[in-house]
Amino acid sequence: MSGHSKWANIKYRKATQDAKRGQLFTKLGREIEIAAREGGPDPETNFKLRLAIERAKKANMPKENIERAIRRGAGLEKGYTLEEFFLEGYGPQGVAMMVHVLTDNRNRAVAEVRRVFTRHGGNLGESGCVSWLFEPKGYITISTNDADPEEIAMMAIDAGAEDVQIGDEQVEIYTRVEDFQWVKEALEKQGLKVETAQISLIPKSKVTLDEKGTFQNMHLIEALEELDDVTQVYTNLELTVEMVDKFVAGQAA
Repeated sequence: MSGHSKWANIKYRKATQDAKRGQLFTKLGREIEIAAREGGPDPETNFKLRLAIERAKKANMPKENIERAIRRGAGLEKGYTLEEFFLEGYGPQGVAMMVHVLTDNRNRAVAEVRRVFTRHGGNLGESGCVSWLFEPKGYITISTNDADPEEIAMMAIDAGAEDVQIGDEQVEIYTRVEDFQWVKEALEKQGLKVETAQISLIPKSKVTLDEKGTFQNMHLIEALEELDDVTQVYTNLELTVEMVDKFVAGQAA
């Protein structure tokens, strides 16, 4: 697995979401609501909820929005019923994509995702068509700052990490899902600042395209993640930080 590719994707997503903060708050609120509904409203005993709240706080989501989402998930405040599922499809040149959906209207969400795939040269597939290409992993990033990245990597391995990738700015840590909480908390106890912590779908292998093909797929990913019902898109497209920077620069021009 390529650590740079995963970090590049997160860097790109953050750049686009920062410009759409209201929409981001809606999506984060839905994640909190689902987590509270599934595991209860106490973040001390509900790790998924604690992660969702941490992401919301990092995005500067107002405290009252967070608390309202928890109450809705716990059934203490009236709201719509959310459904969580994945849609699978192919981008241009056969790039595999898994689309994570949180919605109060399944038919609307499926129709909108299908429309975006078609408009950008891809196609929505049947359930199971690409899911076999991905596996769930815990994913953690720690900024190197002035610390020794090799030392951070050794700490992660000692804590139970399955794989570590050292980059220019980040140390990327992959864990088994069942070890994710333990590894994250072990690193934090050693005084390391965790930048990103999430359960992610990691591709078992990557595809590399030329700039044109890569940008076509990035436009598709961007359009999918602009949909209110889509929280995240996972792909087996090989991305580099340099390619992402060039794409973002082109969008801003």
